[in-house]
Amino acid sequence: MPAEVPAALWLVDKPAGPTSHDVVAGVRRRLGGRRVKVGHAGTLDPFATGLLVVLVGRATRLAPYLSGLDKTYLATLRLGAVSATGDVEGPILEKGPPAGGEAVEAALSGFLGRQRQRVPQHAAVKVDGERLYRRARRGESVEAPEREIVIHDLRLVDGDDDRGTVRILVRCSKGTYIRQLAMDLGERLGCGAYCQALRRTAIGELSVERAVPPEGVSATGGLGLRAGLAHLPTRRLDDEEAAAVRHGRPLAPSAAGAFPSASPVALVADDRLVAVAHPDDDGALRPAVVLG
Repeated sequence: MPAEVPAALWLVDKPAGPTSHDVVAGVRRRLGGRRVKVGHAGTLDPFATGLLVVLVGRATRLAPYLSGLDKTYLATLRLGAVSATGDVEGPILEKGPPAGGEAVEAALSGFLGRQRQRVPQHAAVKVDGERLYRRARRGESVEAPEREIVIHDLRLVDGDDDRGTVRILVRCSKGTYIRQLAMDLGERLGCGAYCQALRRTAIGELSVERAVPPEGVSATGGLGLRAGLAHLPTRRLDDEEAAAVRHGRPLAPSAAGAFPSASPVALVADDRLVAVAHPDDDGALRPAVVLG
């Protein structure tokens, strides 16, 4: 029987064109085919580029601890036009003169903070068991659901008056649609807008500057699992504790230490991630994902 591919976490710089699923499938083929578990932590639209966290082997079980992190994007918006999809896939309709930079800056401030955002009509979210984009392509009018999101930072980076475009930086919570943000901004400005280009530059503290192209993923290497979960509180284990955790046994309250009740904890031995544990009501740390 083939040896198991080691657990690994890779920071991948996704190009425009392929879906996130395409990137994962390509990595799987290079690492050995269908027998190899490969996943990702946070989808990017096909037209978007930038950071995709790719997980290999047992590391696929770490996706829930990464997908909920804040995301940072650099988005290029075209003003004075609208797109049915909110992006370059269109169809695109010209609306008129684009708003100026001062008006854009003033409007952006109104989108900061906690709010509810409607999911775009051309999204993969399912309504009544079918994906929204499929119903939209058939011309059906469907009320898309709303989600609660948080936009932590939103600022104008620069603009090109000749092209009618602006670049904005967005740091936001999981589930935020930058395409919808562009459309909402265009509506508020009164001139229309859509997302012409989108690049994800960070997931939490993980930066695209450390990423490799999809073809750079191999059977060895990648970012250390502990580094990938550096945002979690850490409990260091001695040899006896590490052996117990590897067998799925919890750390008793007297030995676990004090951690927030809702926070998962990275269990580390010899600078390697052994497991991710969750505190019980009684204070014990129970392994939820064991990596060995």
